[in-house]
Amino acid sequence: MVFRKPPDGGWGWVIVVVSFFTQFLCYGSPLAVGVLYLEWLDAFGEGKGKTAWVGSLANGIGLLASPVCSICVSSFGARPVAIFSGFMVAGGLMMSSFAPNIYFLYVSYGIVVGLGCGLLYTATVTITCQYFDKRRGLALGLISTGSSVGLFIYAAVQRELIELYGLDGCLLIVGALSLNILACGSLMRPLESSSSPRPEKMCVDKISDQYFVYREKEKTVEENISILEKGYIDEKCVNNVPDCKQDIILNKNVLSSINANEKDTYRKKVVEQTNLCKQLAKRKWQLYLTYWKDTVVLFKNKVFSALFVAILLFDIGGFPPSLLMEDVARSANISEDDYYMPLISIIGIMTTVGKLILGILADFKWVNTLYLYVTTLLMTGVALFAIPFARSYLTLAMLSGILGFLTGNWSIFPYVTTKTVGIEKLTHAYGILMFFAGLGNSLGPPIVGWFYDWTQEYNTAFYFSGFCVLLGGFLLLLAALPCWNACTNQSSKLPPNTYSYKVASNT
Repeated sequence: MVFRKPPDGGWGWVIVVVSFFTQFLCYGSPLAVGVLYLEWLDAFGEGKGKTAWVGSLANGIGLLASPVCSICVSSFGARPVAIFSGFMVAGGLMMSSFAPNIYFLYVSYGIVVGLGCGLLYTATVTITCQYFDKRRGLALGLISTGSSVGLFIYAAVQRELIELYGLDGCLLIVGALSLNILACGSLMRPLESSSSPRPEKMCVDKISDQYFVYREKEKTVEENISILEKGYIDEKCVNNVPDCKQDIILNKNVLSSINANEKDTYRKKVVEQTNLCKQLAKRKWQLYLTYWKDTVVLFKNKVFSALFVAILLFDIGGFPPSLLMEDVARSANISEDDYYMPLISIIGIMTTVGKLILGILADFKWVNTLYLYVTTLLMTGVALFAIPFARSYLTLAMLSGILGFLTGNWSIFPYVTTKTVGIEKLTHAYGILMFFAGLGNSLGPPIVGWFYDWTQEYNTAFYFSGFCVLLGGFLLLLAALPCWNACTNQSSKLPPNTYSYKVASNT
């Protein structure tokens, strides 16, 4: 597939709008799952740790399966994947309304909805990058706010739907709303040149075609020889019987020699094809070896190793508040009359603000982005330590806003990764880090829930969460202090296209 030059506008703005609504529709419910979490606790009577697995899987499985999602989008295109994933998200939400137990929700809501969201995220980012080059940062920034706006709106909408129609009716309606993803996906027109020449087939295909043509040629030669042989022999046999027998023997010898040559040619073709297959297999094996060697080289970088630990610990400790904050308020015996806005909605809107402000700060030359990221980690740890001391709605709302703003550090994380490993190794390094981020998202809420089941209060759980985030921040700070200048010098020697990624990192 040959793509045209990104137009940086035109139909690309339609892509931005539909990608925004796609992320809004698919991530709204999973990110605001804290409202549903309270209802599932009451409906199934399971422990908080076991129930928290539902929301953590829905948010973590997409990151864990990010390599598979990328392969699907590369193989089938953004539009087919978006339409198919729309069915997955809508179907998973609707099936969850009929869940007889918590284990059914693990599959219907956790895996099906989570995997659908991961596919949709990859599809929207890919199609947007194809349509934009110079304005890619602005385009990605706009579509990334769809998930945060979805969190803000869905938290209030799901609460109202539960009061009006119950938990089952809420999931059915939210699932029906997700069917609008199909309309958004159908507008993701691929950017490809219809007048471009068709790419040549690969060597393996060529050999297969040659083999097929050769087989047809072999059959044709045999048929022609048999026809000529038969006609010639019949004519001879009518005129002279002794000559007929001699010619039959002679023709058989000639035919056998022709067939022998043809068979030798066929054997050579088979040997060539076998050798080519062996070379391809050897090349694939070399690629795998190179991948693992590059991975080992990445982990020899102190800053990257510390960044890997920091993102894992940050997601283990920093993600649970967005899922459990509503239950924290209920455990603190805060009256519903004091609620002016769901705490999860506050987290959502402040995450959007954090993404924009932190992304803008990262563009200033006098701002060290790695230290900025470390600062957000340390402040997140302190805010998590303060949650057990909050006994009023106002205090919890302030802490929710602070945590939401600091969670916006996702916008500068790609830039920090680029500064650490360089633009050449960004894809490889970012894939590894996102996998462990998904692992942290999946493990964080259940661990906090288990702490509650064990102690019957959230104090110990959030002390543990704060300790994890602070530990990751201090490890990254210690690793960065002796060698950050070297990393900066290496990044300054990067090719000019580094600046284009710097702008894109504002998302």
